[in-house]
Amino acid sequence: MTDGNTTPADLSLNQKTLNNSSLPEVVDECLTAGVPAVGLWREPVHEVGVREAARLVKSAGLRVSSLCRGGFLTADTPERRREAIAENRRALEEAAELEAPCLVLVVGGLPEGSKDLAAARRGVAEALAELAPLAEHYGVRLALEPLHPMYCADRAVLSTLDQALELAEPFPVEQVGVVVDTFHVWWDPRLFEQIERAGSRIASYQVCDWLTPLPADVLLGRGMMGDGHIDFAPIDTAVRRTGYSGDVEVEIFNEDVWSRPAREVVETTVDRYRRLVHPR
Repeated sequence: MTDGNTTPADLSLNQKTLNNSSLPEVVDECLTAGVPAVGLWREPVHEVGVREAARLVKSAGLRVSSLCRGGFLTADTPERRREAIAENRRALEEAAELEAPCLVLVVGGLPEGSKDLAAARRGVAEALAELAPLAEHYGVRLALEPLHPMYCADRAVLSTLDQALELAEPFPVEQVGVVVDTFHVWWDPRLFEQIERAGSRIASYQVCDWLTPLPADVLLGRGMMGDGHIDFAPIDTAVRRTGYSGDVEVEIFNEDVWSRPAREVVETTVDRYRRLVHPR
């Protein structure tokens, strides 16, 4: 068992890291290891119900660091745009009930048959103009997540912090922020400049490693810290230098990690976080 007194106070376990565990099991593992926060995903939350999920987390004394995910805002017909706005409104309602400080937005890729990146990004900006006031109403910040460029066509037409900030900055900081996810941004030669620029716009900070060779399903290339190529400490220092004081989510999508016992994964997560992400 990990000594709860030595578990970092800002560590959050994203639910996907224990992908084969139910929400009650994830909560139990956090309690056993002394991990104080959890990042939730809508689909497994729906399996138990939003109200029950909120009760489980709160009764365990945990906090919710984020809710994943909203977004997919690049629809190219009025009907699909309306559906996307309605779905994101539901996601904001759920985040508020869960007391999550932010809703992570994966903004969506190119609409089917389209090659017009500029139009897709304009669609995201237009959707944000509708969603930002709703975010303020619910007290939940929209967190734009830039994804690695390999996901640009099908998942996120935002590939850099620079692009995410361009869309976030027209809105009040309490309405729209950005996500710093090491897997997606570690490669960017302007990363540290953009982290400094982001400042108080950083709404969520997620860590995992970049593995090579990437698996056939590139979504599953998110590895345990220390198993890949990312130098975490300089990124962590840069994020904290902005004044960021929120939780640090470990979010891993990896079949090998998912196949291991949950207790082992959590203990490894705590150890690697202490030694590699935020060494003291």
